[in-house]
Amino acid sequence: MTKAIRIYETGGPEVLRWEDIEVGQPGKGQVRLRQVACGLNYIDVYGRSGLYPIAEFPAVLGMEAVGIVDALGEGVDSLATGDRVAYPMQIGSYAESRLINADRLIKIPDSIDDQTAAAMMLKGLTAHYLLHRTYPVKKGDPILVYAAAGGVGLILCQWARLLGATVIGCVGSEQKAEIAKANGCTHTILYRNEDIPSRVRELTDGVGVAVAYDSIGKATFDASLDSLRPFGVLATFGNASGKVDPFNPAILAPKGSLYVTRPTLATHVASRELLEQGANRLIEVVKNGSVKIHVNQTFALADCAEAHQALESRSTTGSTVLTI
Repeated sequence: MTKAIRIYETGGPEVLRWEDIEVGQPGKGQVRLRQVACGLNYIDVYGRSGLYPIAEFPAVLGMEAVGIVDALGEGVDSLATGDRVAYPMQIGSYAESRLINADRLIKIPDSIDDQTAAAMMLKGLTAHYLLHRTYPVKKGDPILVYAAAGGVGLILCQWARLLGATVIGCVGSEQKAEIAKANGCTHTILYRNEDIPSRVRELTDGVGVAVAYDSIGKATFDASLDSLRPFGVLATFGNASGKVDPFNPAILAPKGSLYVTRPTLATHVASRELLEQGANRLIEVVKNGSVKIHVNQTFALADCAEAHQALESRSTTGSTVLTI
């Protein structure tokens, strides 16, 4: 018997329950993982609230973690018991122990500590696909990053600066602006006080940005479009303010023959090849110190509801880890 956070219905943080579950033995191609820490992400909130559908209840939430392999299923020869591994985009991470397919796991070097490993996979691989695949950032590109002091945002800003971009970060407070500037942002915009497109035009000599990486969704969609240069790309990859309303694609033409995409990490780690490619690049920039994973809040997994409240109130910065 082990413990996990489960939900029996969607709703607010109060639906999260800390209770006993049975894990059992790994099946063919699986391992049993004794987890050490897991990451907190907005996708967890989307599942808990019902914005993203849950297949069946009760459900264990959570999409990334780090742990130790403690049992192998039939046919698993890529891992050994005792291996330290991490993973993204596999629902069920809010647990002390779990079963998981071996081909979804990435070995973590000793130089990367548990909290970093727990926080970096989903958010870091999101930054990877946005910067290297959705719109491959080039030296000199002006880019707009929303929630620049958040978990994905801080990684995006550092990595984009490493690639030579001029990073404009959108933040909610002066404190968050300072954090963003210390992590790759050349300029910041206080979205509560400033008009985003006007400020972007001012900072780019009237041209606009090459790409807007927008994790906010509904509330910022129009501002993102109006911040782009001709042929610019809007990557709307999150729904912190709700889903984007349906829109007429014809509006993209007069705004500059713009491109809009709604990517998801699930596609970018769907094959082992894609997962390894992204993970190898991420591990390299974290190992060499080019990108730092800032774990600015920790909560015990049993206190998951409190962590969700903190995330939704926008009182957090950087990454949050749930310790086990």
